Amino acid sequence: MKIKMLFVFLLFMIKNFGQVGIGTTTPTTQLDVNGDLRIRTSVLTNRLSAAKDSILVVDDVGNVSRVSSKTVLESNLKSCVKGYFASSSDVTLTLLAGASKIGFDSEDFDLNDEFNTSTSEFTAKQNGIYQVSVQIKATSAIAIATNFGVAILKNGIVINRTSFANVGVLGVNVSPPIRTVTTLVSLNTGDTISFNVLSTLLSLNVLGTREDCNFTILQIR
Repeated sequence: MKIKMLFVFLLFMIKNFGQVGIGTTTPTTQLDVNGDLRIRTSVLTNRLSAAKDSILVVDDVGNVSRVSSKTVLESNLKSCVKGYFASSSDVTLTLLAGASKIGFDSEDFDLNDEFNTSTSEFTAKQNGIYQVSVQIKATSAIAIATNFGVAILKNGIVINRTSFANVGVLGVNVSPPIRTVTTLVSLNTGDTISFNVLSTLLSLNVLGTREDCNFTILQIR
């Protein structure tokens, strides 16, 4: 009964004076509470849609707002990206100083929209630890004794790579055509990840099929 009377009083004050302060003489909203808030009882609803539009959040200065559950989830959604080449045809990479950016230009999925298919770069939207993997597969045209590898770059600097020369036996190349590398990396907001192919050749052909050449980036914490 006392609670009901308090709310009636507050409603009367708001209607007649515009803004009411509890614990403050300078309210900035219709009801400005400078202190703790406790609600001893609340109505239980079975309406599932209420969870989508009735989540209350408090900003850094104490203002209470309502947001959808989807907005709350997406604000903390971890990065999860998988990409590949848009074309399934062989891709020719021209190398300068023994390296060339791998122009991945298509995505299987990208939950936070962090990979740019035009620049072939991933840009982190939040600080965290990320697992990064990349795989490429050369065509059968690559020769014996040719160095061939793949690298992961953070902000344009190589942080992990695998590269070795093809080995021949009786004139036949017996080295696997696949190069792959996986690493963990700490990224801050705005840091970028890209991929390079490495070789002593002036140009290198890799398969364009998504099952042979692809990358994944997963935020693990």
